[in-house]
Amino acid sequence: FFFFFFCSALGQVSYSIPEEMAKGSLVGNIAQDLGLDLKRLKSGKARIYTGDSAEYIELNKERGVLLIKERIDREALCGQTTPCALHFQIILENPMQLYRVTVEVTDINDNAPMFSKAEMRFEINELSSSGARFPLERAIDHDVGRNGLQSYSLEPTDNFVLKFQNLPDGNKAVEMVLQTPLDRERKDHISLLLTAFDGGEPQMSGTMKIHITVLDANDNAPVCSQSVYKTSIAENSPKGTVLTTVSASDADQGSNGRISFSMSSTADKGADIFEIDPESGVVKLIGGIDYEISKYYQTDVQFRVKAQDGGSPPLSSNVSVKIMIQDQNDNAPQVLYPVQSGASVVAEIVPRSADVGYLVTKVVAVDVDSGQNA
Repeated sequence: FFFFFFCSALGQVSYSIPEEMAKGSLVGNIAQDLGLDLKRLKSGKARIYTGDSAEYIELNKERGVLLIKERIDREALCGQTTPCALHFQIILENPMQLYRVTVEVTDINDNAPMFSKAEMRFEINELSSSGARFPLERAIDHDVGRNGLQSYSLEPTDNFVLKFQNLPDGNKAVEMVLQTPLDRERKDHISLLLTAFDGGEPQMSGTMKIHITVLDANDNAPVCSQSVYKTSIAENSPKGTVLTTVSASDADQGSNGRISFSMSSTADKGADIFEIDPESGVVKLIGGIDYEISKYYQTDVQFRVKAQDGGSPPLSSNVSVKIMIQDQNDNAPQVLYPVQSGASVVAEIVPRSADVGYLVTKVVAVDVDSGQNA
């Protein structure tokens, strides 16, 4: 006890050096600072005592100075602890003397912020609401103080911004917050760059890529290529005759963009003689068609086709298909007058004029065909 008390009264000196100094660099003139001459250092066999610690500093007795013996890495020596210092004693013999020496190792900006991952990937539904939060990987900077991690940036900022939350350990959690709604049909993949900055001179930074896949939602109804599909068909056409093809597109993907076709209503005229392929949209004739029968209610057949996607719930749109039935010369004229009765024909003789010289017989006939066919 007396020894250490006595020695502690002899003196104490402190130095401050930056980390990473080259071997042989000067720490301080210990002889001058302790008031010792060089002869005393030699006669007293001055030496450095560090206990079990590694020796980073050496004593040059010829010059009376402390020099860097091994490169000092502050982060390896002290981690995030501040201040970071080396403590050792200089011991002299005959008589025994002990001097305490403290060498503070200050940080230099020799570490850039870095992320443990090179990239992060997210899958985000396009209907996610504004304000949705997505935790991000924090950067690590082994430097301290101003040389340590100071700020982040996220580019571009079209849809997301950064928010921070203070953690109990003093660090900050980094979150990516949705600010502007997503639209997969406009942009189905978003690439962002998260950058972490320190406050050193020169400033150093580290980056991490963020890849966002925008997941589809069923927010688009099928759109038909035409507002009305018009075509024509000759009566007596065979079953299976193709009339037209209804086509539609859906900006969604997967089942949300898979379109099926069907008749909107089985009550529509023509629903019993025409069909539409649910996948291809091809409209075919499946029944007999007779112009002479259909013309009594309409010569054009019109029905509605529904294009529906496979979303949940499904979205759909309707389009009209108008088919004009064309008459064919498939009926002979029928004579209604003169009326044939038995073996004789009862006809009406109509005198045309006195000077013609012949008579005209009035004949009445009917043809159920139309136009030139009648």
